[in-house]
Amino acid sequence: MRGLVVAGTASGVGKTVATLALCRALQREGQTVQPAKAGPDFIDPSHHTATTWRASRTLDPWLQGADGLRENYARGEGDVCVVEGMMGLYDGSGDREADPQLDTSTARVADGRQSDTSTARVAELLDLPVVLVVDGSAGMESVAATAVGFERYVAHTGHDVDVAGVVTTRVHGGRHERGIASALPDELTYFGRIPPRDDLIIPERHLGLVLGEESSPTPDALDAAADCLDVDRLLDASREATAPDGVSTSDSRRQGRESESGSDADARPRVAVADDAAFRFVYPATRERLRARATVVPFAPTAGDDLPDCDGVYFPGGYPELHAETLASSPALATLADRAAEGLPVLGECGGLMALAESLTTADGESYEMAGVLPADVRMTDRYQALDHVELESRDGTLTADAGTTLHGHEFHYSEADVGDDARFAFDVKRGAGVDGERDGLTEYRTLGTYAHVHAASGAFDRFVAEL
Repeated sequence: MRGLVVAGTASGVGKTVATLALCRALQREGQTVQPAKAGPDFIDPSHHTATTWRASRTLDPWLQGADGLRENYARGEGDVCVVEGMMGLYDGSGDREADPQLDTSTARVADGRQSDTSTARVAELLDLPVVLVVDGSAGMESVAATAVGFERYVAHTGHDVDVAGVVTTRVHGGRHERGIASALPDELTYFGRIPPRDDLIIPERHLGLVLGEESSPTPDALDAAADCLDVDRLLDASREATAPDGVSTSDSRRQGRESESGSDADARPRVAVADDAAFRFVYPATRERLRARATVVPFAPTAGDDLPDCDGVYFPGGYPELHAETLASSPALATLADRAAEGLPVLGECGGLMALAESLTTADGESYEMAGVLPADVRMTDRYQALDHVELESRDGTLTADAGTTLHGHEFHYSEADVGDDARFAFDVKRGAGVDGERDGLTEYRTLGTYAHVHAASGAFDRFVAEL
């Protein structure tokens, strides 16, 4: 599987639309496209899936480590992998102000996870070429100058990254496009443009773009954008990625296809996973890991499903605040309150934590009762309360970590949780915000609710299933 990394000069330059158009262009040439996303995002991958009909692979050095990242990439299947970057190409390369001597090409934290989480680092770990997305709406030669600056800045960072060429966004054809393409030096290939069209604009809300299943560019709109890309040049630039150490590509793919269909399926624990419009944020690797170790039983609280017969429950993140009224009358939450009090293991991440709380107050000021398992009242705010990679240290051992061990995750939420003085926490926060700036992981009975999203590579879900 060859690959390309689609990176931007900054957030908001049109990386997601460029990625979707590139996927569409490759598909029209008969290529099977495997999408992927650098960073911990859940939303952009939903648009990848809407366009390619394939689950998008998550690639994040902090969440997975270098080998875990390469292994997750290798589990994808296709002819070409298109990796959408996060923010600008070099954003997340390291805290130079805190440590100006930081070697961002090799920077690590104590447990071997990469502290450099930039798109450049992801491209470097996989040895994939970068297609740089530049907003060309208000320039010509200056657009080329921006691209040249990004290509030459590589030497300053210490990264070993190949910026192969450029895709411009919001650019008309004719003189506008010719002016940009002709100004590029020979070492930067011009791969084409994304035209300025209203039907190529994806709506936004808090947490970012709306989900792909709600609103994604139509096939006709993506065809119009794909017509403006040079597919042959893009394919020529793509190349095979660096393989994970000690794991063959076929092994990685086989592991990715593991499910509960084995002969011991009846002996496996049953994990109920909330899966509906309110609980959408699940990494594909997490689903794979759970299915490899348990019988996964999806249920939809907002559709009126009751909690199924199970040995444990997983509530992923999502948008419970948009469905608070429906959740307040959900039979699943009422049953969950009783089962949790009986000792049923329950894990809730971010939106899952909110659903497990006593109450949830929306941005409009409407308050609704939730499951009432965890001693917290959650309130939505008008700006984000946390956005960062996080590191948590387990206090006494919990559903997802042994005592004294650390978990790496990610948090991004607009809510805050008010907890009582007697609230019990499973984690001390080493990096990030958590529930109160110092602690995360509210715990009651055998229920754990945390603001951190963790990846399957963390081992958290292996531990969770082992506790059932």
